[in-house]
Amino acid sequence: MTLTPRLALLLSLPPLMWAGNAIVGRLMVNQVPPMTLNLMRWVLVALLLLPFAWRALTPWSRIAKRWPYLLVAGTLSVGTYNSLQYLALATSPPINVTLVACSLQVWMLAVGMVFYGVRPKKRELIGAALGLAGVATVISGGSVSTLLSVRFVPGDIYILIAVIGWAFYSWLLARPPTHMRGAARPEWDWAGFLLIQTLFGLLGCGVAASVEQASGAAPIPWSWGLVAVLAYISLGASIVAYRSWGIGVAEGGPGLAALFNNLTPLMAALLSAALLDERPQFHHLLAFALIVGGIAISLQPRSPSPSS
Repeated sequence: MTLTPRLALLLSLPPLMWAGNAIVGRLMVNQVPPMTLNLMRWVLVALLLLPFAWRALTPWSRIAKRWPYLLVAGTLSVGTYNSLQYLALATSPPINVTLVACSLQVWMLAVGMVFYGVRPKKRELIGAALGLAGVATVISGGSVSTLLSVRFVPGDIYILIAVIGWAFYSWLLARPPTHMRGAARPEWDWAGFLLIQTLFGLLGCGVAASVEQASGAAPIPWSWGLVAVLAYISLGASIVAYRSWGIGVAEGGPGLAALFNNLTPLMAALLSAALLDERPQFHHLLAFALIVGGIAISLQPRSPSPSS
């Protein structure tokens, strides 16, 4: 696959949008409670998608037959991951959150091996080990003594749980039940499938936000700035990023997309330095190098055999 300027742009947009989402989540920590922010984000996504994807909701019987799968998928993606990401940003800087999120490859291998019987290749294990080393570097702040004392920042734990949940979600997409495979799968396009997942995910989002509000969350200080933030995270970090990612993966393949995804912490570091005055430290650069190195090793093609 030739990396054309168009493909490079498509695969660069999602990391930029998601890095911006982490910055915005950090900026909103003292203004909008995390569960409420996530609920508002995905309500807007649903409203934006509805005019273009409403046909995916009819006939309702197609959705009703598949509701357990759609509920789990929506809860793990829209509900769990994004809620925990905003919660993590209350105590962890965006660089930490995006770096730990790059450990997805590790958990993908673990879930595949334990629950789907997919044994990882040697190069994938080496890459996973480097990825774990990168995550450990972030959590420990580059200090061996801190790592040995296992004193975690709460936000690092939240995003780690979110990433593990996303690994399960990814395998649900890769190994769906029979009624979501081949000719049995309804002809939902990307917008229709995202709308359905969003609607199911909003069930969990609504419960979490209700509990948060009932626990005494402070009133939301509405402003044009907050409206702009909501527009960005719903349109840019959700719809534009998801669509660009889908086209990029289809044209360039998941391997190339995974390498571009690891630009997210780098972009988060640059945006943090520019907007939040949270400058990256040496251990952030080391963690980034370890994680990207692990992904690169995992994607190395097999050497040809002597007989070939």
